[in-house]
Amino acid sequence: MIAAQEATTNFALLQESETHFSSDTDFEDIEGKNQKPGKGKTCKKGKKSAGEKGKAGNGGGKPAGPNRMNGHHQQNGVENMMLFEVVKMGKSAMQSVVDDWIESYKHDKDIALLDLINFFIQCSGCKGVVTAEMFRHMQNSEIIRKMTEEFDEDSGDYPLTMAGPQWKKFKSSFCEFIGVLVRQCQYSIIYDEYMMDTVISLLTGLSDSQVRAFRHTSTLAAMKLMTALVNVALNLSINMDNTQRQYEAERNKIIGKRANDRLELLLQKRKELQENQDEIENMMNAIFKGVFVHRYRDAIAEIRAICIEEIGIWMKMYSDAFLNDSYLKYVGWTMHDKQGEVRLKCLTALQGLYYNKELNSKLELFTSRFKDRIVSMTLDKEYDVAVQAIKLLTLVLQSSEEVLTAEDCENVYHLVYSAHRPVAVAAGEFLYKKLFSRREPEEDGILKRRGRQSPNANLVKTLVFFFLESELHEHAAYLVDSMWDCATDLLKDWECMNSLLLEEPLNGEEPLTDKQESALIEIMLCTIRQAAECHPPVGRGTGKRVLTAKEKKTQLDDRTRITELFAVALPQLLAKYSIDAEKVTNLLQLPQYFDLEIYTTGRLEKHLDALLRQIRDIVEKHTDTDVLEACSKTYHALCNEEFTIFNRVDIARSQLIDELADKFNRLLEDFLQEGEEPDEDDAYQVLSTLKRITAFHNAHDLSRWDLFSCNYKLLKTGIENGDMPEQIVIHALQCTHYVILWQLAKITDSSSTKEDLIRLKKQMRVFCQICQHYLTNVNTAVKEQAFTILCDVLMIFSHQIMSGGRDMLEPLVYSPDSSLQSELLSFILDHVFIDQDDDNNSADGQQDDEASKIEALHKRRNLLAAFCKLIVYTVVEMNTAADIFKQYMKYYNDYGDIIKETMSKTRQIDKIQCAKTLILSLQQLFNEMIQENGYNFDRSSPTFSGIKELARRFALTFGLDQLKTREAIAMLHKYAYLEKFMTFQMSLRREDVWLPLMSYRNSLLAGGDDDTMSVISGISNRGSTVRNKKTKPATGKRKLPEAEESSSSDSMWMNREQTLHTPVMMQTPQLTSTIMREPKRLRPEESYMGVYPMQAEHHQPPIDYNTQVTWMLAQRQQEEAARQQQERAAMNYVKLRTNLQHAIRRGTSLMEDDEEPIVEDVMMSSEGRIEDLNEGMDFDTMDIDLPPSKNRRERTELKPDFFDPASIMDESVLGVSMF
Repeated sequence: MIAAQEATTNFALLQESETHFSSDTDFEDIEGKNQKPGKGKTCKKGKKSAGEKGKAGNGGGKPAGPNRMNGHHQQNGVENMMLFEVVKMGKSAMQSVVDDWIESYKHDKDIALLDLINFFIQCSGCKGVVTAEMFRHMQNSEIIRKMTEEFDEDSGDYPLTMAGPQWKKFKSSFCEFIGVLVRQCQYSIIYDEYMMDTVISLLTGLSDSQVRAFRHTSTLAAMKLMTALVNVALNLSINMDNTQRQYEAERNKIIGKRANDRLELLLQKRKELQENQDEIENMMNAIFKGVFVHRYRDAIAEIRAICIEEIGIWMKMYSDAFLNDSYLKYVGWTMHDKQGEVRLKCLTALQGLYYNKELNSKLELFTSRFKDRIVSMTLDKEYDVAVQAIKLLTLVLQSSEEVLTAEDCENVYHLVYSAHRPVAVAAGEFLYKKLFSRREPEEDGILKRRGRQSPNANLVKTLVFFFLESELHEHAAYLVDSMWDCATDLLKDWECMNSLLLEEPLNGEEPLTDKQESALIEIMLCTIRQAAECHPPVGRGTGKRVLTAKEKKTQLDDRTRITELFAVALPQLLAKYSIDAEKVTNLLQLPQYFDLEIYTTGRLEKHLDALLRQIRDIVEKHTDTDVLEACSKTYHALCNEEFTIFNRVDIARSQLIDELADKFNRLLEDFLQEGEEPDEDDAYQVLSTLKRITAFHNAHDLSRWDLFSCNYKLLKTGIENGDMPEQIVIHALQCTHYVILWQLAKITDSSSTKEDLIRLKKQMRVFCQICQHYLTNVNTAVKEQAFTILCDVLMIFSHQIMSGGRDMLEPLVYSPDSSLQSELLSFILDHVFIDQDDDNNSADGQQDDEASKIEALHKRRNLLAAFCKLIVYTVVEMNTAADIFKQYMKYYNDYGDIIKETMSKTRQIDKIQCAKTLILSLQQLFNEMIQENGYNFDRSSPTFSGIKELARRFALTFGLDQLKTREAIAMLHKYAYLEKFMTFQMSLRREDVWLPLMSYRNSLLAGGDDDTMSVISGISNRGSTVRNKKTKPATGKRKLPEAEESSSSDSMWMNREQTLHTPVMMQTPQLTSTIMREPKRLRPEESYMGVYPMQAEHHQPPIDYNTQVTWMLAQRQQEEAARQQQERAAMNYVKLRTNLQHAIRRGTSLMEDDEEPIVEDVMMSSEGRIEDLNEGMDFDTMDIDLPPSKNRRERTELKPDFFDPASIMDESVLGVSMF
């Protein structure tokens, strides 16, 4: 402990004694506090005596105050709240709390400091208390060691890490207390060479503790103490500068007017300030070297973050002293920290420095050294860090544009397309500051100009150029959203954009190219959508948020502006670009964001008529699907019954559909009546008309035109002749699909008659048959269309159609038969699970085009997802998923997520059937390998290794909750694992290692044919078995229950299982234990003799299975009995026999965590079939030598866990390779 000052405790402002101590001062060994070193020197001593401590603490030997004891206030015998409790409650003003402590300190230093020490100890979560005796006679290291011993290790929580609003407020109150304490003591007490020395010494010692709570709390306290001292030092520096200026001004006066007394006073004041400044610097130096230098690289990220946050405050607050490379290097180094929290603190600290342009000159070297690191942090895996890195680069850009190179800026530019909106917005602000915020001087005079001559015209062109150069033309919405907050005025200048498109360029102005016009139209559409919908594009937000009143008003105003401008301009734009499909498609989307009431209130009906005429002309000119669908959506947006323009638009739409339907019927009649092959012109006319009708049928109900009949004739003719053009078939299928869906919608929404249901049912069944026929078409595009529509129809008309109280739709339910399921599955196997280079038709011969490959993969994923939905919603049998699951490893990169999700959903539906399906998929893979390589395959081959890896992946999908997966795992073992790998050699082994495995197998087989039986169900009737086993003949056989009639799904699964080959032991002619039993004891699902008939060796006759196990148990019984007579006492035997009988009655299963040895488990788990294993064995006379009970850890040391999959799979144990 630091010795107390022996002088009086009455201090005047700036007149108390000061001392200087070097940065390497040992605070625990300082004495001579009342010396005036002059100084900067201190004497060291090892430890104070009790007398010295008491003398120092009582301020000249005065006794302790009567109202204090052991650091606690005493008032009428009742203890007041301690300092920690006061700060934790946070109800008192912090300044009054500190003032009370200062008064206590002036009265008795030792007891006040003892309060402060206990405050820091308790803030660390330690329950120990530093007593006055400890404070007098023990050094800091000893006190800390004592408190560490009393620390509560049961919980890792302490006040700074505890959850809850009270503890969150505690941290701020704790920091505030330290700051107020230094501020209130800055004129006297902190220079008394006792209080600050003691506190700094304590915090330095605690910060080096192995206890995280001590280290974290003391580091936070020390850093806040340092921050408060930096503020004091800054004030002293300002006072010194003021005093120096006053002194210089007074000295420069002429001798007659110069006041020598004032000069001496100013000189003395400057000297005192300098001494105080030196002391404060020594304190800061001690904290920095004693705490910061060690803790900024602490193992705990929170502690490192505290250090970096505070050093940023120091450099910003007192830049003259701290803003230099000696301190900046710590921030630069820590930017490479592994924890995002620490990297974030580095960036926020630097932002405070770069924000002040006056400090840029001091940051030049740091910027050149760490600029590349800051640029790379824009791609940080932590989005918060990336956002702050971009904001920091924006500040660097504002301070000096020459610092960042073009490459540095480009690294930030592309982030405007990021899916994470905060990153994109920060990048958009950087882009705006770099390219759009600069304005030429001559532009100041044309600020009020509008349209093409407005100052935004060049900025809009710049935005278009940037969009084209970014080569991400399909992401204009993301670019607009990124700049929406910082460039709203620019993006909402639709008058300027419209003028650039419609008006002729000015003299000397270069006109926009075709690509630039397309880009401008797309950007304009995105800005209108953003203004009208007020939410970011897909992938940028978590959902639609509730708009504020101000935002709603802005939205309404923007929609009004958009409608007033483009209701007039849109017909002109459509007329100008009517032949350009891309431009027209974007322009036709504008009416979706109109306020249609303005057409009436603004008397713009003539412009509406012009718009309808332009749309009609576009429908007649174009056959592109995107353009036609855009026209259809525009009609749908305008045909709103709420507005008065509905009749006008509805008439125009009906006239257009009438003409298209009449034309289609006329063309189709001529097209189908021709005896010879139809020519290309007729086919083109039919196709173009069918495209238009299909596009409109997507958004409009065209039921009154009876399109089903004509499309049915067209599709039926295509099936009969086989020469129908593929595009006609594709659009006919799509149009017929729309017909059925619209009819279903009408029946669902309104009261329908029985005739309507019957007609829809017939049409749907006929349409499904047509689609099934087209699944075998030679054209891939036709097959894909038929498959997609079939999946949708089967999904819509499944049993799910009756949900929600729609029982009247039960006649429409349609379940696919086995042939249709097989064809759908065959399509998936032939067109989805293929190599990338084999997909020639989907990529249109452009195999080297990466975009076409991605598009082809996307299409195949959609096909697979459509079929998997049928599996998940039980539209098709679950066992059809086996062919999907077996592709999990081979096509993991392309379809792994879809297949994994399908597994998860099927397991939720039926765990047992899902497990069977997984087994079936493994069997199929193994049989394919056998057919290809024969029985003598290489077990190290990639094919076999892939099957084992797939089985491992399947096992991982079951999860860790054994109770939930118990039935499924037991069924899996019963049908596909233990029955195959229980070899004859295992039963001949005299060791006990295989007894658990065989007993587990027997408990599974004891359950009969009930597939849903759990493992324990085989021994649920243990009591009756034990009672009846003595009355059974020695040669009696247990009768098997008759097989119950299984469901259709189980029957199908079993039928497929019987036709598939299952692996057995290839290298052992003695076969498995299942094969060695008599045939009459085998159940159909347990017998694999018909699958792989294995020939036994001629020189070795078959051995009965029961005889093997009986002999093995008898040998083991003799050995155990002999060892029991030598090693164990009769009392121990009786005790363990009692435990065994209790365990048998309790029915413990092998799968449970028992407390008895493994040998007991073996005997307890097999009594369900014990009469089959050893009919003459009687439990009452049986001698079992049971080892003493051990906990699981001791058991692991004795013998391996034979229920560990790694032990079971070990080839060295079995002698064969398993998967």
